[in-house]
Amino acid sequence: MRNIDHFIVGGPASPTGRTHKVWNPSTGEVQAEVPLGDAALLDRAVAKAKEVQPGWAATNPQKRARVFFKYKELIEANMQELAELLSSEHGKVVDDAKGDVQRGLEVIEYCAGLPQFSKGEYTQGAGTGIDVYSMRQPLGIGAGITPFNFPAMIPMWMFGMAIAAGNAFILKPSERDPSVPVRLAELFVEAGAPEGLLQVVHGDKEMVDAILDHEDIAGVSFVGSSDIAHYVYKRGVAAGKRVQAMGGAKNHGIVMPDADLDQVVNDLAGAAFGSAGERCMALPVVVPVGEDTAERLREKLIPAINALRVGVSNDPDAHYGPVVTPEHKARIEQWIDTAEKEGAEVVVDGRGFSLQGHEDGFFVGPTLLDRVTTDMESYKEEIFGPVLQIVRAKDFEHAVKLPSDHQYGNGVAIFTRNGHAAREFAQRVNVGMVGINVPIPVPVSYHTFGGWKRSAFGDTNQYGTEGFKFWTKVKTVTQRWPDGGGDGSNAFVIPTMG
Repeated sequence: MRNIDHFIVGGPASPTGRTHKVWNPSTGEVQAEVPLGDAALLDRAVAKAKEVQPGWAATNPQKRARVFFKYKELIEANMQELAELLSSEHGKVVDDAKGDVQRGLEVIEYCAGLPQFSKGEYTQGAGTGIDVYSMRQPLGIGAGITPFNFPAMIPMWMFGMAIAAGNAFILKPSERDPSVPVRLAELFVEAGAPEGLLQVVHGDKEMVDAILDHEDIAGVSFVGSSDIAHYVYKRGVAAGKRVQAMGGAKNHGIVMPDADLDQVVNDLAGAAFGSAGERCMALPVVVPVGEDTAERLREKLIPAINALRVGVSNDPDAHYGPVVTPEHKARIEQWIDTAEKEGAEVVVDGRGFSLQGHEDGFFVGPTLLDRVTTDMESYKEEIFGPVLQIVRAKDFEHAVKLPSDHQYGNGVAIFTRNGHAAREFAQRVNVGMVGINVPIPVPVSYHTFGGWKRSAFGDTNQYGTEGFKFWTKVKTVTQRWPDGGGDGSNAFVIPTMG
């Protein structure tokens, strides 16, 4: 059995005696253990980060950018290794794992353009002989707390932007699949980054609290469940930190009567069941508008769902693999039980799914629930598994209201050929990211990612220009170079005073 260590400068960590199991979800076997660190370990990482960060911030932007160019090359060269390692601990199939790495890599590519977006603003002649300019400076030390479902993409979203902006960064990944974050940090050093600029510490709530309370950590980025996101936000802000905390989701897909249902079904197969539904941008709720649309959609969905192949993570023909832990498998099946008790119709039942030869794996079959209503707990809460719920809408207004009134507001999609309906929906819906005939509307790296309502706490989104703003603070300089002889004839006048 492997032991996965922290990635910090200064030798191996002192053991705390606490560890966490890392499963192979396809076989149900424990394949590794990861140590759970404490505040003393974090102090060591922060001390090294404080030592190396000023030099990195003083390095000119072009030289910093070259590290990101080299890092991109190394990730591409090691793509297969990263994907297989990710699959072995998370359970998502290798193609999905490559997508995980690739979407993170796109943010790294954006970070390579840091000389452009690190420029400030300048006003000449704001007053008589007075110029005003601003500069963006790094916060100092940033930290990221990332979830199990995207162990490559989300860490790169965070540390890429933070380090490009001139910060040092300490990453606390999920203890469920920690190997890829460590490997990403190793490759960053290989790319030319100073040792200690990016460090990885493992831990549970004890480490999270240590990060949130540490006086030398200036900014924290978090992705996880909404309850914990709210906790992270409140505790971090109370400690004087800048915090962005992304929470859960219950994304809806609105299907208008004029939609191409064959394309919708194809999109739903990937968006609802891909990566076993363990995605905050998955599409677990489909909203057909009108009973006729609902019946036609259901008729097409059933054979498509039954045709999905569930397999081990390295099965090239599998549509999706196991879920991450036995506890999560039990939780998903419990939600299906709850939905059935609440009155939902179980059209396709994935409970008790077993894969021949891998009976101990953490597999959940694809599940379709119909006649789901808004008063059901199974609708209100995030299931985070391969479960698709049908919530029937009477008309367009009802369809807009459903995602708008839900407690989560991460993403939403509408499927239609009607441009006016799509435009009206995108304008009015109370959700942070909208797809029009796009089932998973994760923005490209040079835009920005962020939900609304209980899907996000904090005012600044992930990556893009918003991400760069989060990891920097603005300093504004008002300057004047007097050319008088000291007789007071060139007295300073504040620009707004004429």
